[in-house]
Order: sequence, then C-alpha cells, then structure tokens
Amino acid sequence: MKVSYHGHSIVMVKTEGKTILIDPFITGNELCDLKADEVSTDVILLTHGHNDHVGDTVEIAKRNNALVVAPVELANYLGSKGVETHPINLGGSYRFDFGEVKLTKAFHSSSYTDENNQIIYTGMPAGILLKSAGKTIYHAGDTGLFSDLKLIGEMNEIDLAFLPIGDNFTMGPEDASIAAEWVRAKQVVPVHYNTFPVIKQDPNEFVSKLKPGLGKVMNPGDELTL
Repeated sequence: MKVSYHGHSIVMVKTEGKTILIDPFITGNELCDLKADEVSTDVILLTHGHNDHVGDTVEIAKRNNALVVAPVELANYLGSKGVETHPINLGGSYRFDFGEVKLTKAFHSSSYTDENNQIIYTGMPAGILLKSAGKTIYHAGDTGLFSDLKLIGEMNEIDLAFLPIGDNFTMGPEDASIAAEWVRAKQVVPVHYNTFPVIKQDPNEFVSKLKPGLGKVMNPGDELTL
C-alpha cells in the first residue's frame, strides 16, 4: 500500500489495484502539488461537506468515472450533480473491492457553499477508517478533541493516522498530541495546517510533542509504504 500527502487534508492511497483520494481540495490550495484536471483516481472519500474538503470532487469524479463515498446527505447532494455515490452514515461500514470504509464521529460542522453562495446542509462530519491489504488508515477529518477517540484507538489497530493540527477550526497541536496518544496509531501525520493564515502551525513542533518516532511530517508529494 502506497500513501501520499498533498497539502491541507488531501491523502492519496494506492491499494488493491485502486487509487483512493481523500478530501481533494486542489483548486485554490496553494500547498497542493496536484492538478485537478490531471489527477487520476478510482474512488474519492469525503469526511464532510466544507468546500476545503469537497474541493474538486465533482470534476474529478466525472472525469474519472470515480465512485464518491461520503456521509449520506453529502452523498445525496453530490449525486444530484451527476456523480456516482455510495452514502454511509456514522458508525456504518461497507466492504468495497479495495477494502472496508467505516465512518467515525468527528466533532466539527458540515455544510457546502455552492456557486450561488447558497449554503447546503451536508449532514454530520466524519472521520474515516480505511482498512485494506491488512492495514488500517485513520483520517480524522476536521475534528476537535473528544474522548471517543480513545474508543477508536481501542477498537482498531491503526497503522497510520492523519490528525488535524491547524487550530481555530480543528484541534491545535496540544490537543492533537493528546489525540495521537488516544488513537494509538503506529505513525501519526499532521494535516490541515498552513493553508490559510489562521491555521498557521509548525508541524515539526507538533511532532516533537509526540513519542520519539511516532510523528512524521509529510510535505506535499511525499509518499510512504505500509
């Protein structure tokens, strides 16, 4: 399994002959190394409906005939735009040909602002557990710190966790360091920082708060193998 990071909260996973793209906020993301009109994927996973996570989903999904897996209300909205979707709700899971996707709770909010500046309700925000090829990846979405993160860690053997550290809209570094301990992942990568001035953070400082060898800073385009 190959896992790469592409700025903000974008993660790409290549596993079981499939490419999976999580939260593809590419256009308007100066930290992203991808191009929306060139990126190739089979599946898109979304944590919630905010524009900096849905991003280029519709364009990418239509061009690639990709399946979009998202919380129910968000999936329904994207389906109305002509995208093939699979809706899942919090606590639910589904086994696809590339692996199992389960949505966890995330303490945040979720809405989408469309081209007419209308705000669309997109259901509950989520974290994502992706289990494939004997490995488990946890993408926490835009959550704040909450105690059920302990349960997620106790119930799953997580190989790699992506945790937000930007503060203001999500956990900051201090809370994220607690979350890293609670989810018990073998490796933790910080996400959702430095894209905007209000979420400016030093990821290396965050990593320094963790146990030696636990944290890993990934720059846009960096890849690791699980």
